[in-house]
Amino acid sequence: MAPEVGTEAPDFTLKDQNNQQITLSSFRGERNVLVIFYPFAFSGVCTGELCAVRDDIGTFQNEDVQILAVSVDHVFALKAWANEEGYQFPLLSDFWPHGEVAQTYEVFNHDRGMALRGTFLVDKGGILRFTEVNQPGEPRDQESWKKALAALD
Repeated sequence: MAPEVGTEAPDFTLKDQNNQQITLSSFRGERNVLVIFYPFAFSGVCTGELCAVRDDIGTFQNEDVQILAVSVDHVFALKAWANEEGYQFPLLSDFWPHGEVAQTYEVFNHDRGMALRGTFLVDKGGILRFTEVNQPGEPRDQESWKKALAALD
């Protein structure tokens, strides 16, 4: 079962598409964090979802909110995808140990070796304020993310 609303978000440190380490807890006291797990770079639904985030970036990443998008892809694949799609937010690699962070959040599909579409909103205090898990091929409703972000104010 995925971590529940009202509990502390499991901390993690992963490398982004620029091979820089990013730690979830480093945003505590500063920014809320929208953690978006997705199956694979370059896949159709994932590209559509993250392009929608890119196209409405001010809503999802600003002085109050940081996006951290997480997949099991290698940093080199994430770098190529970020360059191709113009993503200016961190794409984090949960490549090795394979899917370890996704497993911690209970959004790892062991049979297919990929993350499910899990979305977690972590407030400035490190507490989960919104969680949503969608199955493969099931796109997310980003309006629910906007409502969750608005509820933090």
